[in-house]
Amino acid sequence: MSQVWYVSYGSNMSARRFACYIEGGTPAGGTRHNPGARDRRLPERTMPVDLPGTVYFAGESPQWGGGVAFYDHATPGFTAARGYLVTAEQFADIAAQEMYRLPQADDQLSELVLAPLTNGRHELGPGRYETLVEVGRVEGRPLLTFTSPHGLEHVEHTQPAPAYLSMVADGLRESRGWDEEQVAAYLTSIAIQGQPCTRAV
Repeated sequence: MSQVWYVSYGSNMSARRFACYIEGGTPAGGTRHNPGARDRRLPERTMPVDLPGTVYFAGESPQWGGGVAFYDHATPGFTAARGYLVTAEQFADIAAQEMYRLPQADDQLSELVLAPLTNGRHELGPGRYETLVEVGRVEGRPLLTFTSPHGLEHVEHTQPAPAYLSMVADGLRESRGWDEEQVAAYLTSIAIQGQPCTRAV
């Protein structure tokens, strides 16, 4: 099975939260059970990823309450992210669960992610996390993430729940080795509504 890099910039940067999308389960502080992927093998590799663009919080999460992170690749800034090496099928299953759908054997997304995306993006639908974005390549494999079709300036911003931010913070520590000051600086920078994200010091 061909592999891709799933790139997370929100709560899935936390390995324990991400594992719920692979193995199934309810994340700590969450309220919804994730069915998990058809292939329940955890990623064999993970790496920190620096993305151009910025993160903003919007919407109301059924899982966490409060806003969740979205990625605007067109607005200048810095986004701290984490890449997981997964199969194309696993990526499709992760995306399905982010869209509150059940993973299905006939999901054509697993084939789509292996083909070059026109202008680096593809809109699967109008909803949250239904826009697929290719943010680069490593070792010939695409780095893929999903987000909203709307940019940072076109939606109302909302504050994330503490449990959600805790997962983001865990992921930043795990993937980057940041200390509490660096984590706090980064989270503060992306929580300022409508402002581009800046690199933590």
